[in-house]
Amino acid sequence: MKNSNLSVAYSSIMDESKNPFRNYPLPTTHLLMQILAWIWSSVFSISIGSYFVFGVTAIAHALLIGAIFTTILMFQWAELKAES
Repeated sequence: MKNSNLSVAYSSIMDESKNPFRNYPLPTTHLLMQILAWIWSSVFSISIGSYFVFGVTAIAHALLIGAIFTTILMFQWAELKAES
């Protein structure tokens, strides 16, 4: 199940070492992913006709992506500290 199509698709978007932003510094990648989150949350809200839900979905996307990148940064920091 680890190499399923869904897993590969998810990694190609959410993994900063695999997505098209991989050549940018991590803070830039984070900003670009946040912008994409706002775009997609607004598209989904508008497409279902729920303009009032936009704020909730935008905040949820920002929190989710922020938590993912914070976790990645913490893991990288811990690996650097372990090596030194």
